[in-house]
Amino acid sequence: MKREYSSISELLVGVPKEISVRGYSYRTEQAYTGWVRRFVVFHHRKDPAKLGKTAVESFLSYLATDLKVAPSTQNQALNALLFLYRHVLKMEMPQLDDVARSKRARKLPVVLTRREVSLVMDCLHGWHWLVVALLYGAGLRVMEALRLRVKDIDFD
Repeated sequence: MKREYSSISELLVGVPKEISVRGYSYRTEQAYTGWVRRFVVFHHRKDPAKLGKTAVESFLSYLATDLKVAPSTQNQALNALLFLYRHVLKMEMPQLDDVARSKRARKLPVVLTRREVSLVMDCLHGWHWLVVALLYGAGLRVMEALRLRVKDIDFD
């Protein structure tokens, strides 16, 4: 059953509510809400329920061709809009065929030598050193390392 929202601001409040009900992370909530907001602004604050497949395709193509965003950024925007239509507006989105896809050459990451890592680590002290050591040694992401608690570590 299609869900109606009386205003764009009410819709923008409904998106985070629906995301939190599904247990998505706070970062996902922020990203999806931001993409929905950009989509609405791109279409001059028209109700997304009255827009459809062509509006989504034009927005995603705009991201790729005019803004030249990375493919992962375009995919995140696509997922946010699919979430909006499927879960918030309760509308099914048909297959999106006419979307210009982002094509950007992947950059090789910069890899530090052991000596460079050692020089960086020697400049750090206290909890800064601990976080960087966890990032480097355990391959954790920044937010994973910052959200670690004592009970998460097996000292044995």
